[in-house]
Amino acid sequence: MTDLKNKEVVLVPLVKKASGNLYVDSVWLDDAFVRVRANVGLQIRVRNGGENSLSGAAVKVFLGARQVAAYRVTVEPGQAVTSVVQVQVLDDALALGRVVTEDVPVTFDNTYYFTLQPAAAIRVLEIGAEPVAQQLYSNEPLFNYSFAKPQNVDYGALQRANLVLVREIERIDAGLRDGLRGVVRRGGSVVVVPASTVNSHESYQQLFKTLGLGAVQWEASTAAPELREVAMPSAGEPFFRDVFGAQQRGASMPRVAPVLRWSRTGTDILRLRDGESYLANFASGSGQVYVFSAPFAKQYSDFSAHALFVPVMYRMAMRSYQNEQLPAYRLTQGTLTLKLPAAETASSAASRADEANFRLVKDSVVLIPTQRIVTNELRLDLPMGMDALGFYQVQRGGKVLTTLAFNQDKRESELAAYSAEELRGLIGPNHPNIKVVESGVDGAGLAKYQAEQTGQPLWRYCLLLVLLALLAEALLVRFGSRKAVAPKVAVAA
Repeated sequence: MTDLKNKEVVLVPLVKKASGNLYVDSVWLDDAFVRVRANVGLQIRVRNGGENSLSGAAVKVFLGARQVAAYRVTVEPGQAVTSVVQVQVLDDALALGRVVTEDVPVTFDNTYYFTLQPAAAIRVLEIGAEPVAQQLYSNEPLFNYSFAKPQNVDYGALQRANLVLVREIERIDAGLRDGLRGVVRRGGSVVVVPASTVNSHESYQQLFKTLGLGAVQWEASTAAPELREVAMPSAGEPFFRDVFGAQQRGASMPRVAPVLRWSRTGTDILRLRDGESYLANFASGSGQVYVFSAPFAKQYSDFSAHALFVPVMYRMAMRSYQNEQLPAYRLTQGTLTLKLPAAETASSAASRADEANFRLVKDSVVLIPTQRIVTNELRLDLPMGMDALGFYQVQRGGKVLTTLAFNQDKRESELAAYSAEELRGLIGPNHPNIKVVESGVDGAGLAKYQAEQTGQPLWRYCLLLVLLALLAEALLVRFGSRKAVAPKVAVAA
C-alpha cells in the first residue's frame, strides 16, 4: 500500500440523488427438514438500504425457472421486513432458487441466490431386547429403521445413525457408551429409556456421565409401581409445533411410574401433573440426548400404546437431522464448512497427497480454494479472486458433490454516504495532509479549490497569442509576396 503520510490527499464527497434500495438481507427455513412435495416456510428478510421510503415494491421467488411466489412490501429507510412464503421442492435434486426484487434506479443487488436441499432419509437405530419402534418408523419413508440387540450392535451403522434409541438394556458396556458419545459429538441424537432392574443402575449412571448428564437419582424399586398421569403439553412448546390441532382439555394422557430423576437441568418436553419431569432434552456435544424417566414396559408405562407416542418419536427423529449446507453464503465470509458423505471422506483420506482435491466451478471459471478435512467435514477458504455472484459447484475429480449459492456483502447495498463534516470528524486533526473539499453545485466548490491551489491559469492566453502570431505570419507571407514590380522599357532616340 502506498504511504500517504507525506502526500497531499483531497477527499471530495459526491452528492447523489436520494433514493431507496430494496435488497435481500437474509433467507432461512422454518424447518431444516425439507421434504419432497411438502410445504416448507421460506423466511425472506428484505431491507431498505436507501434514504427514501419504498412502497409496494415487488418481490418474486423462483425455484429453477419456476416462479413459486410473488408479493409486495413497503419498507421505510433503514428498516427491514420479514415475510414467509410456502414453497415446495418437486424431487430429490438440489433446488436452485432466486429472490428477485424490483426497484429502480439501484438494480445491481436485485437478485439473491439460495439453494434448498431435500433431506435424506433419517437413519434410526433401536438397541434393545426386542423392537418396539419398528412398525412406527418402518411404515414411514422418511426414516431408515434398523434394530440390533446389545451384543450384536453394528458400530458402523451406529456411527451413521441420526437417532439411536437405547431402550431398557440391562447392561451398557464401554464400547457402546463410547459409540453413543460419538453419535452426539457429530450432531446426532440419543434417546435413553431406562431399565427397571436395580442391576442396571450402575451401567446407566456411567452412560449418563459419558454423555455429560451427570448423576441421577433412582427411585426405590417396588413390586407394584404407582402410575401417575402425564400432563397435557403446551401447544406453544417448540417441540410440539404443528403437532396438535384443536385438543380437548379433558383428553386422556399416558400414565407412567418414574424410576429415576436427574439433577442436571434440561428442557422438559413432558411433565407429570405433579410437576416432575417425564421426558427431558439435554444438549450434549454437538447433538442432543433425550431421557425418559420411566421404562416402556407395561407395568411402568402405557406411553407406547398412547396416541402421543407416534408424534413424540417422530419429532425426536426429525429433530436429529441436521442440514450442514446453508441456503446461502457470502463472498466475504472467508471460510465455510461442509459435511462430506462417508464415501467421499474415505476417498479423500486415501489421496491426501493431492492438495487440490476439491474445486469451486462456476461456468468456465475453476477456483482451487485452500482446503482441509477434519473427520467428515470439509473446510474451504474462499479464494481472493472469487467475486462473481451466483451458483458454484463443489467438484472432486469431475464429480459434482453439491452446489452452493453465493451473494455479495450486505454492506454494498447500503447507500448511506459520509458528509463533508463527518469525514473531517473521522480524519481528525492529526492528518493535516488530508483535506475534505465539498464539490458544491455542478462542481463549483472543487473548481474553486483547484484555482486556489494552482493560481490563475495563463497557458490559455499564451496559446492564443501563439496562434495569432502564426496567423499574422501566414497573412504576411501570402499577401506581401504579391506586390508587382514594374518592368523597365528602353526608348530609341
